[in-house]
Amino acid sequence: MNKKLTLILNDEIVERAKEYALDKNLSISSLVESYLQSLTMERKYDNFEISPFVKSMSTGSSISEDIRPKSEYSEYLIKKYK
Repeated sequence: MNKKLTLILNDEIVERAKEYALDKNLSISSLVESYLQSLTMERKYDNFEISPFVKSMSTGSSISEDIRPKSEYSEYLIKKYK
């Protein structure tokens, strides 16, 4: 069953969302529903730590210069197969 929901959003965000939805051949309602579903769904891996590198890919932010994903992964493999 569907239910009507009224939202108050910034004009610029609405316009960008409309462009995104049009590009993806989706409705704004389906975008909002998918987002809310992803926020509220049961998470099996709540204690699972996401690496800073993966977080940076999903958020578009840059990672710290102190983090070296390749060398850290290499160290992990050496420890695992030692």
